[in-house]
Amino acid sequence: MQYSSIMTSFNIEKQIVLIYLWLCWSTTTSVCANATNHSLKPGDTLNSKSKLCSKQGKYCIYLKRTLDSEDAHLFIGLNADYGKVVWMHDRNHSIDLNSAVLSLDYSGVLKIESQNRKLPIIIYSSPHPTNNTVATMLDTGNFVLQKIHPNGTKNILWQSFDYPTATLIPTMKLGVNRKTGHNWSLVSWLAHSLPNSGGFSLEWEPKEGELNIKQRGKVYWKSGKRRRNGLFENIPVKVQRVYQYIIVSNKDEDSFTFEIKDQNYKMFQGWELVSTGTLTSSEGEIANADKCYGYNNDEGCQKWEDMPTCRERGEVFQKKTGRPNTRETIQDNVTYGYSDCKLSCWRNCDCNGFQEFYRNGTGCIFYSSNSEKDGDSEYPDSYNVMVKATLNHHGKNRWILIGAAIAAAILILCPLLLCVVKRKQKYARKDNKSKRKEDKSNDLAEFYDIKDLEDDFKGHDIKVFNYASILEATIDFSPENKLGQGGYGPVYKGILPTGQEIAVKRLSKTSRQGIVEFKNELVLICELQHTNLVQLLGCCIHEEERILIYEYMSNKSLDFYLFDSTRRKCLDWKKRLNIIEGISQGLLYLHKYSRLKIIHRDLKASNILLDENMSPKISDFGMARMFTQQESVVNTNRIVGTYGYMSPEYAMEGICSTKSDVYSFGVLLLEIICGRRNNSFYDVDRPLNLIGHAWELWNDGEYLQLMDPTLDNTFVPDEVQRCIHVGLLCVEQYANDRPTMSDVISMLANKYELTTLPRRPAFYVRREIFEGETTSKRLDTDTYSMTAISTSCEVEGKI
Repeated sequence: MQYSSIMTSFNIEKQIVLIYLWLCWSTTTSVCANATNHSLKPGDTLNSKSKLCSKQGKYCIYLKRTLDSEDAHLFIGLNADYGKVVWMHDRNHSIDLNSAVLSLDYSGVLKIESQNRKLPIIIYSSPHPTNNTVATMLDTGNFVLQKIHPNGTKNILWQSFDYPTATLIPTMKLGVNRKTGHNWSLVSWLAHSLPNSGGFSLEWEPKEGELNIKQRGKVYWKSGKRRRNGLFENIPVKVQRVYQYIIVSNKDEDSFTFEIKDQNYKMFQGWELVSTGTLTSSEGEIANADKCYGYNNDEGCQKWEDMPTCRERGEVFQKKTGRPNTRETIQDNVTYGYSDCKLSCWRNCDCNGFQEFYRNGTGCIFYSSNSEKDGDSEYPDSYNVMVKATLNHHGKNRWILIGAAIAAAILILCPLLLCVVKRKQKYARKDNKSKRKEDKSNDLAEFYDIKDLEDDFKGHDIKVFNYASILEATIDFSPENKLGQGGYGPVYKGILPTGQEIAVKRLSKTSRQGIVEFKNELVLICELQHTNLVQLLGCCIHEEERILIYEYMSNKSLDFYLFDSTRRKCLDWKKRLNIIEGISQGLLYLHKYSRLKIIHRDLKASNILLDENMSPKISDFGMARMFTQQESVVNTNRIVGTYGYMSPEYAMEGICSTKSDVYSFGVLLLEIICGRRNNSFYDVDRPLNLIGHAWELWNDGEYLQLMDPTLDNTFVPDEVQRCIHVGLLCVEQYANDRPTMSDVISMLANKYELTTLPRRPAFYVRREIFEGETTSKRLDTDTYSMTAISTSCEVEGKI
């Protein structure tokens, strides 16, 4: 009896196990080997009856057939829209769906096996086999294979984002990886139901800063350069309103990508390049290369130098239903899609129409007649016929002439009417301003019209926040929300209704930053896109209030840590080196790689913000100056910035150049090393600033004494020596002797010996002058330069 009971219990458990295994095999929502996760681990598999979804369930990877086809592939698609494909593997070769299995083996090989392939399809195979790997479906839509190190860190071995197909989704890149030479570009499907590589490609052209649509290598369409508002010239504004472009150009990569401004945006967020050459998004059509015929240059279309001589301006293909009763030529090549048929017909002077040969949209039938009446209208299919501008009817021509006459009359009358209206508005505005000026206090240094200011921003991609929403976000500028006091006013933390944290810079009514600087900072920051530059989210204008809204930096600014005896212990040598590198990369972008050359003019510790990873972001562009890339030096009568960080040629003569920022960077670099302000060395015993102190220690071979004592033994002496060496080169007396930011980055990154020795820095007074001379003897100008300029002319602050 006891034995029978045990066997019955065993059978029940066995049945439970079998049921569980059957459920695993039949489920369509997860991977059996890893049912509760969003990753494949060594030994896990994925078949046609299962799918692997990201943590939040937004994207899934699965094996399935394409539309109207028996061919199957490995896809990534939206979970909410099973048919919306954003990526696929090996689009030109199909697999057997019933037998296909995606697996990650114990050697770190990610592969697909199926019965119609003798050998497995290797997606990635590590040169050094390891079982410490995991393949994860991320919520960004990226499928990544990562190696897990013993300390818990991971590095990417392979990722789907490196191999885009026909859809670009947020954070997926176009461009080139300079380290590997690998290109990122979109390639259209061959036809609507065929995912094979088609004729059109979308590429990023970093030299011109443009997006290009090409057909078989020939440029059909260009986005045009970005305007001052950050939007591309040839893409409709309404389409671009939801996107935030991110453009990177450095030694590692030249790339373009985008993010969605509103994270609550519910529609599909990708760009799709379809087989006809049209680039679409949920907001509408971005570009249509199908309209580009080589003779037209409207809406971004490009003219061709080798356009067929038999084609005339205005000739286009027009879709008709039926079939022409005329001679035809068949091209049954299954690698030809719609765009290839169209291009072949366009180039052939005997061809006046075409249609696809096969039902799947491949192959071509070419026709030799372009008669609009010639055709069997009962035939259900459609074909494309050449229509010439000269075929217009007389009635149509008559209406064109009438329209042209009306347009000419309007063109003549409108300027006269506008001139009269403008003159009236001008005098009315002058009267209004005069009345308002009388009501203003005589102490008001600058008068401006807020309505005029709002009009100035209409042409820029600057989000204007409602003043009431800013009050709500900051709890009426509550003192508890105050982050700090900047040179132009206080900064508050705020939380938008969406939950997004923001930093609100409220410009003081008595601030020295006038309307010019306010507009300058707004327009300028919208132009700049770099990981080491702070992101401006928008502005708010209410009566005399001028407010800037930035991304919130959880770790505040560099001076918050660096100049505090306790908090600077958080900045070990590795973090400080990372901060130095980030600042130098941001400056290089401003000086060389942004569309306009930017000179910051107020680089200092309080204007370096730190994100959650303690990575630096340069902020506060209210004093920045814009130049064309051809300009190098400018003289200004208005000296702005912070004494102690100003180069001598700028502080004394108003000469401003990129070398002015290099000087400021040198001062900041030395401050980061020693953990003290530049002007903190002025006392009775040592009448030196930081630069002088560093110079004397360098000459005495005691440069390690400059190090912040809190660093203990965490630093690498050679790295410290190199940083101090570079810092002293940056603060040299004469601008031409200082390195460029490209040189600075090269010197910091490479390990070769620096052969250029630093010379006497600017703003340095020899110690012996104070110790050995007590008379009023005139100082030698070679050993003395403007020591009086030592303290900050502004309140240190942060955004």
